[in-house]
Amino acid sequence: MNHAERPIAITMGDPSGIGPEIIAKALRNRENNRRCFVVGDPLIMRHALAEIDATTRLNPVQDLQAAVFADGIVNLIASSSLDALPPVGTVNRVSGKAAYDAIARAIDLAETGTVAGIVTAPIHKEALAAAGIGHPGHTEILAERVGATRVAMMLANEDIRTVLVTIHCSLLEAIRRVDFDAELSAIRLAHQGGRALGIRAPRIAVAGLNPHAGERGLFGDEETTIIAPAIEAARREGIDASGPWPGDTVFMQARNGRFDVVVAQYHDQGLIPVKYLGLEKGVNITLGLPFVRTSPDHGTAFDIAGRGIADPSSLETAIDYAVRLATAAHEQE
Repeated sequence: MNHAERPIAITMGDPSGIGPEIIAKALRNRENNRRCFVVGDPLIMRHALAEIDATTRLNPVQDLQAAVFADGIVNLIASSSLDALPPVGTVNRVSGKAAYDAIARAIDLAETGTVAGIVTAPIHKEALAAAGIGHPGHTEILAERVGATRVAMMLANEDIRTVLVTIHCSLLEAIRRVDFDAELSAIRLAHQGGRALGIRAPRIAVAGLNPHAGERGLFGDEETTIIAPAIEAARREGIDASGPWPGDTVFMQARNGRFDVVVAQYHDQGLIPVKYLGLEKGVNITLGLPFVRTSPDHGTAFDIAGRGIADPSSLETAIDYAVRLATAAHEQE
C-alpha cells in the first residue's frame, strides 16, 4: 500500500460522550467508510454502530492487512478491551483511560507510516485526569509522545483560520507564556499550515495581546517588546506577517479576505470567533507534528450523549481536511 492509499485512523474519543455515535454516523457515508477505520474499543463501537445502523458490521482486525474496506463494514483496531459499557454523559475514569489508549495506539500507527493521518473524536479533560493522564488535551499528548518541541493548534472553517500561541492554560499563565520564541514559532507554524492547505503565500495577521493591541504602550507593552519583534523576525525569513492588530477586529478583516491566517495569543481569543461561526464546519488541525492530525471543533457533549441526536458534521469536515492534508503532503514528497 503506497502513501496515497493509506487510510485515516479515527480515534473513538471518550466513550461516555458523543464520539462513538458521531463516528458511526460519519462512517455511514460510503466514501468515509472506504478511506477510514476506527481505533478504539470493540464493545463500545459495536454498541454505537448497533444504535445507529444495525446492518453495519464491525470488523475487528489486528492489522490493516486483514481490513475489508467495503460498504456495511467498519474496520477497527482494538486499543482496549472493556467488559462493560461505561456510564454515558458523566466523567468516568474508565472512559478517560480508554480514550487515551486509543490516541496512543493511533499515534503508533501514524509514526510507523501505517496510516496517512489521524482524526480524533472528542475527549474530556476531567476524565483524562481521573485516569491519571497528566495532559489536558490532545495537543499536549501528541507533542509529548512524538517528542515535538513546537506544536500549535489551528482552528479552521470556511471563513477564517487561526493559530494559537498558547493553548490549554489559565489566562494568567498564557500571558506569562507569550514570549519571543513562542510568538515566532506560532507565526512560522501558521505559515506552514497555510501552505499545507494550498495557500502559496499565506498572509499572516498577528493579533495583539492587550486591548487595541496595547495602544502604543498605554495598555501594556507586550506588543512592542515581544510581538512586533517576532513579526519582524518572521518577515526577515520571508513570511508575510503583519501586526500586531487589535484582537477585536482582526478576525473580521480575515473573514473579509484581507488575511489568510490569524495568530491569536490565547485560547479564547482565537476559538470564540471560529466557534461563533458554527461548530458544524469547524476543524482543529495540529501543526508541527510529523503526521496529519485533525479533530472536530467541539467537545464530548455529555448533555446529549446516548440520545442519538449528535451532529457528525464537524467530524466529517475533520475527515475531509485530514484527507486533503495527507494528499498534499504526499504530493510534496
